[in-house]
Amino acid sequence: MTRDEKKIQIESLTEKFQENPYFYITNAGGFTVAQVNAFRKACFEKGVEYKVYKNTIIKKALENLDADYSELVDKSLKGFSGIVFSKEIGNLPAKVILDFRKKLGKKETRPVFKGASIDSDVFVGDENLEMLAALKSKNELIADVMHILGSPMQNVMGALQSGANNLTGVLKTLSEKES
Repeated sequence: MTRDEKKIQIESLTEKFQENPYFYITNAGGFTVAQVNAFRKACFEKGVEYKVYKNTIIKKALENLDADYSELVDKSLKGFSGIVFSKEIGNLPAKVILDFRKKLGKKETRPVFKGASIDSDVFVGDENLEMLAALKSKNELIADVMHILGSPMQNVMGALQSGANNLTGVLKTLSEKES
């Protein structure tokens, strides 16, 4: 690969990092071609993209970004590296990785999760994968807040409606007693 080709690839990857606020770096070393293709297909079906890059290209592209990815670079860029990109849902790549592992078998740990960036926050190590998969997406959090805000309103409306029925009943009883 020539310097110009590397430069183009670094610029392209930098742009991809800027467009995708959520990305996960994995190590799928030891996969057969069929397994890598199956993983790519699983990613595509879930709406995320998986692509393999050289570690030096990833490192230089991350250095072009405003955030500090030094921990991710130091601890994650060793061996065979692939990146799972997600534009909208931060926990989706983690779920895809875990689902794929389940399909391969109980003891399977491939693809190995090396690290991730979720809105410029860095997570390193396979032990974080379960936690990342359990994170709620932005839309799920908004729905939870709306539910929490709506619940007291429903209680107030219910009390007002039941109070109106009680008040009507009391007034009717009082009017009947006077007769």
